[in-house]
Amino acid sequence: MTTPAPTTLTPGAASARVAEADWQALAEELDGYGCATTCPLLTPEQCRELAALYDEAEHFRSTIDMARYRFGSGQYRYFADPLPEAVRALREALYPRLLPIARDWAGRLGRPAPWPDSLQEWLEMCRAAGQAKPSQILLRYGPGDWNALHRDLFGDAVFPLQVVIGLDVAGDDYTGGEFLLVEQRPRAQSRGTAATLRQGHGLVFTTRDRPVLGKRGWSAAPMRHGVSAVRSGHRRTLGLVFHDAA
Repeated sequence: MTTPAPTTLTPGAASARVAEADWQALAEELDGYGCATTCPLLTPEQCRELAALYDEAEHFRSTIDMARYRFGSGQYRYFADPLPEAVRALREALYPRLLPIARDWAGRLGRPAPWPDSLQEWLEMCRAAGQAKPSQILLRYGPGDWNALHRDLFGDAVFPLQVVIGLDVAGDDYTGGEFLLVEQRPRAQSRGTAATLRQGHGLVFTTRDRPVLGKRGWSAAPMRHGVSAVRSGHRRTLGLVFHDAA
């Protein structure tokens, strides 16, 4: 029996939920750590609906076995077009909130800020750069699964922030499986940050680096993200990337 794509989160509802977050505080936390947790973006029911899509192949364009590619252990699937309404609505609602932070970071680093005001315009720029495949993913981890430190870069068109949303309840549905973010510091050992994903909450994090102020001004601190080993149960998440794949 086919599970229908969730339609319980409209664009208006998604925008209202995203607006409830304290974006000034989120921006400050992103500045300090490279990641920050939002308010609830999905209800438990919506989380379960999205997680249930994983076993319905028609919603996805490809499946990645992480062990095969030495990415870690576990599995994830890239959504196909058209995206489920809840996924599309969240992506469109989050983009304008993340855009000022992206532009601010680019300004500090002396980089171009090519991102237009609307997500649709930006995705058209991605297509023009040869990146036309949906990059939104559902990830599924079981006992012993983990994700190696990496960056989600699919070409020259890159948006510097992305969001992961927990679909299960940490401590009840699974143990372990903390989100990991590791910062490479110049002339020093790396700094790690760990976060436990709360069901329905988003974690905003940097795609590749963050601006760091030093004695010689602003510089980019390279960062990679991953997931620690799941000790028990199953951990499922929704990944929202704001540039598409080649």
